[in-house]
Amino acid sequence: MDINQEVERLKAIPMFSKVELSKLKLLAFTSELLSCRKDEILIKVNDPSDCVYLVMDGELEILSKTDCGRSSSIVRKRGDLIGEIAVLSKTRRTASVKALCDTVVMKIDEGVFLDLVTANPTVALDVMRQLSNKLAEAVHSNDVLRVRLQELDNCGSDNEDER
Repeated sequence: MDINQEVERLKAIPMFSKVELSKLKLLAFTSELLSCRKDEILIKVNDPSDCVYLVMDGELEILSKTDCGRSSSIVRKRGDLIGEIAVLSKTRRTASVKALCDTVVMKIDEGVFLDLVTANPTVALDVMRQLSNKLAEAVHSNDVLRVRLQELDNCGSDNEDER
């Protein structure tokens, strides 16, 4: 795929729709398109956070484990960022990511991503929106788990009362 095709694909993603053409060309030139096969691991827990991934086509599954060993997963689709939290917070990866189908991602170097966010208010706003949505999703999952734990505690209490 040539740089003009990459720029057109970026323009179709809401986050980049208002970014200047020259900046999109620079982004496409300095980034790398990667193809992932179904079930291929893109990120492993504790990997360094030296880049952000933008889902161009396909779907990725974020896989994480709780402290008590339970697994959870979240699906990310076209236009979603992966890894921006680790880059922004300068931490290692906290989850693994695998392709649910043949997927294409744009690998954006940490410095390029930070420059893009700080120089483009529309991109920064979209990143904040995505982070807010991810936070809301995490809070909802936490609430669901809390209800389940309360139900389990209540079931345990009911069983003890029967004895």
